[in-house]
Amino acid sequence: MPSLFRDRREAGQRLAHELHAYAHRPDVIILALPRGGVPIGYEVARELDAPLDVFVVRKLGLPWHDELAMGAIASGGVRVLNHDLIRVARVTESELARVTAAEQTELERRERVYRGDRSFPDLHGKTVILVDDGLATGATMHAAVEALRLEGPAHVVVAVPVSAKETCDAFRDITDEIVCAETPEPFLGVGRWYADFSQTTDEEVHEILDRARGGIHATV
Repeated sequence: MPSLFRDRREAGQRLAHELHAYAHRPDVIILALPRGGVPIGYEVARELDAPLDVFVVRKLGLPWHDELAMGAIASGGVRVLNHDLIRVARVTESELARVTAAEQTELERRERVYRGDRSFPDLHGKTVILVDDGLATGATMHAAVEALRLEGPAHVVVAVPVSAKETCDAFRDITDEIVCAETPEPFLGVGRWYADFSQTTDEEVHEILDRARGGIHATV
């Protein structure tokens, strides 16, 4: 079974083609989920002639099962909680505060590395295209959408090069638009569809964002 994309750069170019209707619009901003979504977002932003920034999301896992999300925090100082899970799991206020503090520390570290001294963009009334390199369960992206809604955008679009079909379909209920360039079956995981799925580093994220801000359309 061949890969669909050589690398994230090619995947971003393919995704940009699917988003051509948003090109050259002053209300559009691309927000990429770091780290793997940033090379994708760069290509999309370049093709659409739109600004690029990052939307850092940190999952708040249960204290004894960190893979199970009881909420999330995100860029812009927002926090969303699954109050039903917190109640059923009997998570105390102190446990919630401890997990939140630990994830806030990591979120702030990433914000400093990626954004430096630039402030978080004003998203009120904007059309925001949230980009990542793919969707498997979609849990992180779901948290990102919930957090993003609190920033007051007019329109939220989730866009990925590849996704599990059922995950892509599930996002139709929580976004204004979902764009999945490819939904192969069987899915087998996001990385299966990239010939090169090497990890994007913090340094690469910072470099790509600097390039995007400077308008230097060099290759990633």
